[in-house]
Amino acid sequence: MKEEVAICNACSNVNCFIKKHIHLDQMKDYIDRKRSFGCKKSQQFIIEGAPIQGLYFIYKGKVKTVKTGINGREQIVRFTKDGDTVGFRGFGASKRYLIGAYALEDTLLCNFSNEDMLDILRNVPEITFDLMLFYADELNKSENKIRKIAQMNVRERVIDTLLYIHKKFGQINGIIELDLSRKEIADFAGTTEEQVIRVISSLKKELLIKSVGKKIGLINIDKLQSEIREHKYL
Repeated sequence: MKEEVAICNACSNVNCFIKKHIHLDQMKDYIDRKRSFGCKKSQQFIIEGAPIQGLYFIYKGKVKTVKTGINGREQIVRFTKDGDTVGFRGFGASKRYLIGAYALEDTLLCNFSNEDMLDILRNVPEITFDLMLFYADELNKSENKIRKIAQMNVRERVIDTLLYIHKKFGQINGIIELDLSRKEIADFAGTTEEQVIRVISSLKKELLIKSVGKKIGLINIDKLQSEIREHKYL
């Protein structure tokens, strides 16, 4: 079976940096040199500490970005989907990746080399400007997450994580379209798998959420949002 290829001209991801600027004449040569490849579910395509091999753009699929913490435990720092950028942490400032990345489902990726990305940033000001705003937004999100982990209790952190995943990936037939283990939820919320299991069990009994296998659906989003509303305004 022929492997699927990511074709920029056929891409429907309007939020992708490359797609947004594909109309620019100077982008043609860079797009011709980019490579695309598929990753199977759970496959790692960025290894933390490995030499940087440019930036990745998700053509189709879902990805988790991780950072190794104390005792070798992986902390999930970001979830990404179609059109999102992966591998930007440390790009341009480090020779090695500061994060690792895994496919959460079968995923098709575009990759632009270090040389081409640096050349793009020097010669395509529209992308440079957008990337600067992107970095500023990601920094703000990271600072907000640190604050929330410090100030929220475990239940609030799990609720905040479920609401974030719901907003990022949406629901189909009342179920969030992301197959996450309880450990992965814990790794993003900054808690333990056991605590996540207890909170999810409690939320199900309160008829705030439901589950189908590992997948979760939010039943009463307004009630969940009200539990963490005070943290949104600090």
